[in-house]
Amino acid sequence: MKVAVVGATGLVGGEILKVLAERNFPVTELIPVASERSIGKKVNFKGQDFTVVGYETAISMKPNVAIFSAGGSSSLEMAPKFAAAGITVVDNSSAWRMDPTKKLVVPEINASTLTPADKIIANPNCSTIQMVVVLNPLHKKYKIKRVVVSTYQSVTGTGKAAVDQLFDERAGKTDYAKVYPHKIDLNVLPHIDVFQDNGYTKEEMKMILETNKIMMDDSIKVTATTVRIPTIGGHSEAVNIEFENDFDLAEVRAILEKEEGIIVQDDPKNLLYPMPITAHGKDEVFVGRIRRDESQKNSLNLWIVADNLRKGAATNAVQIAEYLAAHHLI
Repeated sequence: MKVAVVGATGLVGGEILKVLAERNFPVTELIPVASERSIGKKVNFKGQDFTVVGYETAISMKPNVAIFSAGGSSSLEMAPKFAAAGITVVDNSSAWRMDPTKKLVVPEINASTLTPADKIIANPNCSTIQMVVVLNPLHKKYKIKRVVVSTYQSVTGTGKAAVDQLFDERAGKTDYAKVYPHKIDLNVLPHIDVFQDNGYTKEEMKMILETNKIMMDDSIKVTATTVRIPTIGGHSEAVNIEFENDFDLAEVRAILEKEEGIIVQDDPKNLLYPMPITAHGKDEVFVGRIRRDESQKNSLNLWIVADNLRKGAATNAVQIAEYLAAHHLI
């Protein structure tokens, strides 16, 4: 199994290498790929150094699967070239997510729709992934009418330069490179990605549109406010769900507890609830603060946390590759 990791020198690329090793993905040959300025650099995988190559070299090496985390413009240009060479691409960028000809996959929900013909597969937005993992089993049981979500998103979602900005600010530096339009340390920015004509940001629209596509149900109404906060462990979300049918809280907890990939942390008496600091480095989606919305019938409040570089990006992409390998689709 030849595996190319495109964008191997970036934050998510490094996490993909780590996840491939931890989950013992059957890599027989690793091909780290990056842009021209990184060619010749070394990346470490399972204690061995591998030399970074360029896109064309990687294509000529004919990997079975290429996991992309190189940004939207690179994916738009290069993913079709890999696909044309018969290489299956799992892409982490937003480039292909809303393309009607491409599958948008969270393995727990819709991996069964994949076929050998799917040569470019989109990995969803990090904040969408952790939310739909929790929404899907509840939707099956109670049918979701509407979701209101407010996010509290880590600076790691913007990349290494954003992490550097946070710590440069914290160190009192004044000559740092600014990724955000305002200070992020000791601050909150209600602004992720660019603003759209409707007043929403692109990140907010991603959560709305991707939820419908992944869950294959356009009747679910979603509204979102996405917020950047000065944490590095993962993304958090306050989620309010209105169902068509009433629910029992004990049953809601039981449904979530038996779902693969979800860990329920919901013990207020002992101050147990999900937090980025405890979700950091883990692959599961954590859910807690499970309670009835007493202002509206058939409505539920949840608090959802996941490591955005893991389940929100690298782990989900590797899980897609695992499904492809297990079902002989690559």
